[in-house]
Amino acid sequence: MKAVTLGRKAAAAVAAIPGVMLHPGLSDAEFMVIEARYGFAFADDHRAFLAAALPVGDGWVDWRNGDEETIRDRLAWPVEGILFHIPGALGFWYPTWGERPQREADALAIAREHLAGVPGMVPVYSHRFLPAGPGGGGHPVLSMHAGDIIVYGDDLVDYIGREFGVPIDHRAEGTPTVEFWRDLVS
Repeated sequence: MKAVTLGRKAAAAVAAIPGVMLHPGLSDAEFMVIEARYGFAFADDHRAFLAAALPVGDGWVDWRNGDEETIRDRLAWPVEGILFHIPGALGFWYPTWGERPQREADALAIAREHLAGVPGMVPVYSHRFLPAGPGGGGHPVLSMHAGDIIVYGDDLVDYIGREFGVPIDHRAEGTPTVEFWRDLVS
């Protein structure tokens, strides 16, 4: 229930931002179609946020009418950012992947295999993401730009306040984010 409250509070904060266009929130049927089409489930706070109102326009994902290829690209952004940083002698390598192969093609193949199993990240706005997964909520919003990953908000409400400069009476708990991604936060 806490996650639903967070999502609704974040939606109310977005509604107060001048210039943000809001469409009616997504229905349960729309969530089912979106999640089936793209192969993930929204976290509970993200779902409650989008059920209350669907922000559209620059930076926002139009889950209802957006271009499918563009949405798929946005969903792939975090993994593609990691893959971008693997080539080169000083390239990224996650310790649990074992010894790094010398050939870049082999390193990329192993990385792709491992990255296929990491928890999905879902865009909120621009290159800010929340983890996918039902039953979850209260995760920090991560800013993910290539291999540069930082916490941009302690939860969805805190994030909206920081991103858009909206004063919000809110105290975030700063729950750690999901496996793998939390280890990359700088």
